[in-house]
Amino acid sequence: MKGMIPETKVQVKKRSTQLTAINAPAKVEVSRGVMIGIGAVPTLIGIWAAACFFGGLIASGGPIALVKSWFSAFTGM
Repeated sequence: MKGMIPETKVQVKKRSTQLTAINAPAKVEVSRGVMIGIGAVPTLIGIWAAACFFGGLIASGGPIALVKSWFSAFTGM
């Protein structure tokens, strides 16, 4: 560190701050994209689960028949 001029240290620090300020919006945009992707997966799973439930409801003949079928499948009777 001997022989370094204090102005050089300030310039290096200023340059790195500017690069960080330039990269900050890109990091925010990447984070938004990741959050949208993470939020989309549970939404798709929920839609799929609802479709399976309604498909089972229709295939069994109604809500009471669905409950009877589920109970017999669960208990093995």
